Amino acid sequence: MKSRGTILFSAILVLAAFMAAVMPETAPPGDKESVIIQTMMRNLERFHYQPMDIDDDFSARAYDFYLNDIDGARLFFTAEDLSKLSVHKFAIDDQIDAGSYDFFNLTQKRWKASMDKTEKWYRDILAKPFNINKGSELKMRDDDSGWSKTDKELSQYWEDYMKRDVISQVVNEQEEYEAAVENRAKMTPAEKATAEKEEPLKKKSVTELEKAAREKLIERYDDWFERMRKAKISSQRSQYLNALTSMFDPHTTYYRPKDKESFDIRFSGRLEGIGATLQNKDQYTKISTLVVGGPAWKSKKLEVDDLIMSVRQKDEEEAVNIKDMLVEDVVGYIRGKKGTTVFLKVKKPDGTIKEVSIVRDIIVIDDSYARSLIVDGVGEDEKIGYINLPSFYADFQNEDGRFSAKDIKVELEKLKDRNVDGVILDLRNNGGGSLRDVVDMSGFFIPQGPIVQVAGRGGRKEILSDKDPAVVWDGPLIVLINQYSASASEILAAALQDYNRAVIVGSTQTFGKGTVQRFIDMDRTITGRADIKPLGTVKLTMQKFYRVNGGSTQLRGVVPDIILPDSRSLLETGERQQTGPLPWTEIDPAEYGQDVYQIPFMETLRERSNNRVADNPVFMKIIDNAKRFKRQRDQDTYPLNLSAYRDMTEANKKEAEQYKDLFGNDVNFNVANIEVDMKEITADESKVARNDEFKKGVAKDVYIQEALNIIKDMREMK
Repeated sequence: MKSRGTILFSAILVLAAFMAAVMPETAPPGDKESVIIQTMMRNLERFHYQPMDIDDDFSARAYDFYLNDIDGARLFFTAEDLSKLSVHKFAIDDQIDAGSYDFFNLTQKRWKASMDKTEKWYRDILAKPFNINKGSELKMRDDDSGWSKTDKELSQYWEDYMKRDVISQVVNEQEEYEAAVENRAKMTPAEKATAEKEEPLKKKSVTELEKAAREKLIERYDDWFERMRKAKISSQRSQYLNALTSMFDPHTTYYRPKDKESFDIRFSGRLEGIGATLQNKDQYTKISTLVVGGPAWKSKKLEVDDLIMSVRQKDEEEAVNIKDMLVEDVVGYIRGKKGTTVFLKVKKPDGTIKEVSIVRDIIVIDDSYARSLIVDGVGEDEKIGYINLPSFYADFQNEDGRFSAKDIKVELEKLKDRNVDGVILDLRNNGGGSLRDVVDMSGFFIPQGPIVQVAGRGGRKEILSDKDPAVVWDGPLIVLINQYSASASEILAAALQDYNRAVIVGSTQTFGKGTVQRFIDMDRTITGRADIKPLGTVKLTMQKFYRVNGGSTQLRGVVPDIILPDSRSLLETGERQQTGPLPWTEIDPAEYGQDVYQIPFMETLRERSNNRVADNPVFMKIIDNAKRFKRQRDQDTYPLNLSAYRDMTEANKKEAEQYKDLFGNDVNFNVANIEVDMKEITADESKVARNDEFKKGVAKDVYIQEALNIIKDMREMK
């Protein structure tokens, strides 16, 4: 297997060899914000795969993108606001050069004025009853829509917008009441009496429902506006900086130091803390969920809906009052090293206040790691191994961290020990990750050879290869993909497809992300200025992936050998829907080949699968459901009277009922864990529950069912 230390490129990591080659430049003058924007843009000009001129054209595109980003729903700005902002449309390039945020500052000023204005509007509008029994319709706006010309026009849009929300809530309440009545009718007299005592059913008039809906809506909008007003200027400035980076390509991004830390946690699948998800509630922070198996969950001292009032560290007498503090700041006080203790003063739902202590630990988000099962095949006495890989994770910060390639090798060896007849590797919804892990992993199925070509700026090319002639799995292999399989998932699928080693099965095509990003710590690219560091990190596109056959995965993705119906197949998704994606290109193919397992009968496999799909009522329903999804996505007009809105929702609900139990029946049988995994699973009640859900999902999955059919065909034709 190729040594990890010899692979120089990673989709997610700046390696030491690269950073050593980055010669720091003299820091530009100015305050921290000025240095950030200038240093960020210099790094993009120096290292981006496809640098661009920072000129008037760049300015105009960034101007439009940023305004769409902050007001895509067209709820705040008017054409008059834009006329005030438009003086900056062709000046952003000059402002970048000067380290200035003039356009951003003016936009924020107009934004705050718009919030003041619209806050008064919605409160005035919601203070009076709507006539929901009559009205025309509302056409929802998005970033393709024009802007309201005047305040009067925008105010009317707000009124219609909220009337639609009120009508929607009234309809929901009516439907919930009718469902409750229907449910009570099915109860025994004793059950009905108990239910009526605990929660009497009272039918409310439309007038009462409308009033209650307006009151809820005021509360909802007040919360929303409060969150917007509390948003940190650093977060808002980061949004502006990312409008600039988006001009280069969709994956080039600026990260504040806190944002980079959150990315590392998501990527490694672990964090050190108490294992709770938090959200702002009134003036305090509420516990919204507990990570099953985490320290807070195990302690039984914290519960969902507890309000955190203050945070104290061990050996510190003073607690930090977190009243009015944003969640991201509260997390900074609660998160900490394994083994340390944090004290939280919490207000329980019953009103009692107490201080609880939690010992921090490493919270492993184990659902993000590779897992395997054994399923009965279609053929007589067939046993098929199924592996689910949610991402190409890699914990580079920890010597004993989890790496997806290592884990997949372990799962394959366990399945081999059970003498499975074929393997299904599920990469659906796998957004990618570590490039070096995908190179290693691809090598488990072929002898040594090229896996992916990586081309940099100026055409510099490197071929990343598996150097180990050993093959971990040499039998029938299916790779399941869909339109959300991206980046590293596409590399593995493309390599095994080009080698004719596996049958790639799934929706029309994968995501189409064929670019390589690296993180650059901006502190290391300028000399001096310790007084303003840390500046943050820029993730930028430096290379493109190419298949061993020379074609790029960019935009076009990977087209499966066998395409199966998908409920989202008619929706516009993928890289081609992003702003400013890099184009599809091709280079010379590499020399490649393998003699482990060849598939010369692909056309026959495809024909047999197509025939089965045409006879499968579930897949036929999926095709119809795709049309329904498309209609729902495209709908942008809603009636503004109760009767018509109710008719619309009832029609939608009736149609949805046809697909309610689409995956309700077991189609795959004897779905079982491998015996050696059971000790770890049964040691933790939370893992038992998650494992049961995992197996139930596999048992009902028609895509896995068709993969089992294809493996049977492969074995018959081999």
